[in-house]
Amino acid sequence: MRVPLQISFRNIMPSEAVESRIREKVAELEEFAPRIISCRVIVEALHRHHRKGRLYHVRVDVRVPGADIVVSREHQLAHEHEDVYVAVRDAFAAIVRKLEDFVRRQRADTKVHDVPLHGRIARLYTYEGYGFIDTPEGIEVYFHRNAVIGGNFEDLEIGDDVRFSMPAAEGDKGPQASVVQPIGKHHLPDVETVST
Repeated sequence: MRVPLQISFRNIMPSEAVESRIREKVAELEEFAPRIISCRVIVEALHRHHRKGRLYHVRVDVRVPGADIVVSREHQLAHEHEDVYVAVRDAFAAIVRKLEDFVRRQRADTKVHDVPLHGRIARLYTYEGYGFIDTPEGIEVYFHRNAVIGGNFEDLEIGDDVRFSMPAAEGDKGPQASVVQPIGKHHLPDVETVST
């Protein structure tokens, strides 16, 4: 953290034990999000409510590159927040959730569909049930007959254009296509033409 941690107490005497717990929680936060610029924590004792003990309000302000993330927990009706340690725990659990959401948005962890790769059939071993695709980058990619969709393995010919997908990890024979789809005129479904 570039700016030292700031801890403030309002309507409550400063407590070394509470401050120590907050420092532990901030250390855990820094392990999760190491790019934290600053963190400010305010622990406040709220006024007594009838039939309830003193309740605690904890506010956590965290600055990270690109955002200020704030959690302000006012649990005026939550009996468990008569314990300052529970109020601290809940505030930090909430800030972790907000940081996770922020990091997810920053990383754009939305599901992205891979664009299919393309290449040409370079070699076919029809009886053995496999072949190889040459890519424009000069990589040879293995594929099995079961990977062919939108056409039949037996109908493929050397030189046919195909689209294919590959998993991140390579197979036993090097790069391996998990899905191979023939493209080109002779692999398109027959379309009836109507002359006028």
